[in-house]
Amino acid sequence: MKLFKREQRSLFGEILDWMLTPLLLLWPVSLVLTWLVAQNIAGKPFDRALEYNVNALAQLVTVSNQRVIINLPLPARELLRADDADTVYYQVLGADGEFLSGERDFPIPSDEFAKPPVGEVALRDDEFHGANVKVAYMWVALNLPSTATGERATALVQVAETLDKRSLLAAEIIKGVMLPQFVILPMAVLLVWLALVQAIKPLHRLEERIRARKPDDLSPLDTEAVPVEVSPLVSSVNDLLSRLTDSIATQKRFLADAAHQLKTPLAGLRMQADLAQREGSNTDELKQSLRQIGRSSIRATHTVNQLLALARAEGGSSQIQQPCDLARLTMEVVQDAVPRALDKRIDLGLEGVQQGSPDVSFTGNPTLVKELIRNLVDNAINYTPSTPDRPGVITVRVLADPFGQVAVLQVEDNGPGIPLPERALVFQPFYRSLGVEADGSGLGLPIVQEIAQQHHASVSVDDAKPGQHPPGALFTVRFQVKRGGAMPV
Repeated sequence: MKLFKREQRSLFGEILDWMLTPLLLLWPVSLVLTWLVAQNIAGKPFDRALEYNVNALAQLVTVSNQRVIINLPLPARELLRADDADTVYYQVLGADGEFLSGERDFPIPSDEFAKPPVGEVALRDDEFHGANVKVAYMWVALNLPSTATGERATALVQVAETLDKRSLLAAEIIKGVMLPQFVILPMAVLLVWLALVQAIKPLHRLEERIRARKPDDLSPLDTEAVPVEVSPLVSSVNDLLSRLTDSIATQKRFLADAAHQLKTPLAGLRMQADLAQREGSNTDELKQSLRQIGRSSIRATHTVNQLLALARAEGGSSQIQQPCDLARLTMEVVQDAVPRALDKRIDLGLEGVQQGSPDVSFTGNPTLVKELIRNLVDNAINYTPSTPDRPGVITVRVLADPFGQVAVLQVEDNGPGIPLPERALVFQPFYRSLGVEADGSGLGLPIVQEIAQQHHASVSVDDAKPGQHPPGALFTVRFQVKRGGAMPV
């Protein structure tokens, strides 16, 4: 039992998260940017007022008897200092830096500020009496002789004010911009949620169509009735349904063929049993019936074993993979087949690479590979005639191609061979060539083909001796050998 079970992921929830998360993250960024913009907007009118005051004071600076003076009437002085929210300061310095009017201890522009051209107003941020102030200052040209360095004589005029009005106006701008966002943001979230609900409805309709289908309805889904983004998924489902339909059809055909193949030996068993039970049957007839019963039971047993082997081969891809020594597995199969070959007076031989060679080793299912070799050898023994005049010869070879990284298995016989038109048909279940009297179920070569596909190997059949009669048959299986890693199976 899992203590912590992970909840199933929701496509709707993920899309909603990816849409709302940037929106919620951008909102504080919008606050900061709005504050900076508001500060800039709020400062501009007050900066222009400071520039106006500096120009007004500059016009009052005059030269009389080679002395710099400022004629500032008392009402003008009071008007300059009158402000409901901020404190306004000013200062006027003469050509030699002597104090003329205003705040005596007001700071002058430091060297870090570039000196503006004479007659132009400049702005700077500064501090006075512990408060941050905005300062507008200007160098005023004087009608005096030039200094010793050749520069024109100038006077400094400065006007400053604290920043309370600016902060107040910026706060008002922020409120005017941000307060509507507190209403717009929830509405945006709601609209996004409603839009996603509407956009995901085609998936619900697709789900309803699939649920409404009958169990035996495996027809493709309509890709035109779904959004473009879902169309690849529907196409993949259609491909799966197509493969499932083919698989079910193959299973039905296989079961029908299997029932037909088992019907013959079972009918023979029943007939021979009825003959054995007839009244008046002598001993020879009874023995003949028993021999026929034995042959039919062997044939039925062989067919059932082949069916089980084919089923095991079709499900072999999920079994555990192990190192396979093709030479060793082939030797074991040939040793087991020697008594049967001797009974038919067939010369069965093995040649090629010795066991233990890395050139013929690969990763696969040893049991299935051995079943492949056994079916090829049994097939050769069944279909290779042997007479004293022309004895049957079967040669099994294990070859290696280290350059192509291929392990080759060959089973060659001197039998009648397989005509070219039938070479593709012999790998179909229950197919048997006409005119062949050898016992068989028609499942050996399909098992070989299935196991080869499970191991990504190729199977081919050719004439063993082209141009001769009989030409014989040569079955070749090529396994891919990958050094330094396991072969996918």
